[in-house]
Amino acid sequence: MRRAERLFQIVQALRGGRLTTARQLAEKLEVSERTIYRDVAHLAASGVPVDGAAGAGYILRDGFDIPPLMFDSGEIEALVLGVRLARAWAGTRMAQAAGRALDKIEAVIPDHLRPRIEASRLFAPDFRSPPQVRHDLDRVNEAIENRHTLRFDYVREDGEASTREVRPLGLFFWGPVWTLVAWCQLRHDFRSFRLDRMREPRSTGTCFPETAGQTLADYLTRVRAECRQDPPKTA
Repeated sequence: MRRAERLFQIVQALRGGRLTTARQLAEKLEVSERTIYRDVAHLAASGVPVDGAAGAGYILRDGFDIPPLMFDSGEIEALVLGVRLARAWAGTRMAQAAGRALDKIEAVIPDHLRPRIEASRLFAPDFRSPPQVRHDLDRVNEAIENRHTLRFDYVREDGEASTREVRPLGLFFWGPVWTLVAWCQLRHDFRSFRLDRMREPRSTGTCFPETAGQTLADYLTRVRAECRQDPPKTA
């Protein structure tokens, strides 16, 4: 959890009007009590009216509130569509995170905009989203986040099978197909791999370095320089 999100969660926890100890906050946010002490000190220095002390507990003084998020109806509908797309087509972790994000938005938007969420008629059916692909998305995304090389069996469109070890760089959604852009250690070049043609993608646990000429930025620079009508090469 990023510090900004953790500070927000601390303020939310202290809004209940009850004394909350650093230990309770630490257990809820899965950090150390020392981290909570530092965060509360930062909030107090920033003007958030936190009363209490280490060892006793903390509480927010009456009258403090976080300003409401100001969305118009079009922005609300865009957010709802984004959540529905994530729930239908993203990995399991991302789908769950999208649901939690919508819950937070519903909690702070003005009352007159809340019905807009239920009234949206923009949908993202998941009938063509294979469960295995969603599971693999979580694995691949985790490897990208940790910069771990990825190994998997792959079957090309022409039926040729191979085992690949790659440096995963980014995931792209083409509706309904997800592709992984990676630096392929077999081909010594960038390649795009369809997730629905992968078999058992698994992290090797080996962290790869940022290497000039092999990064996502390098890939995007190459693609932009090529003819935009040509699709990227598929492994």
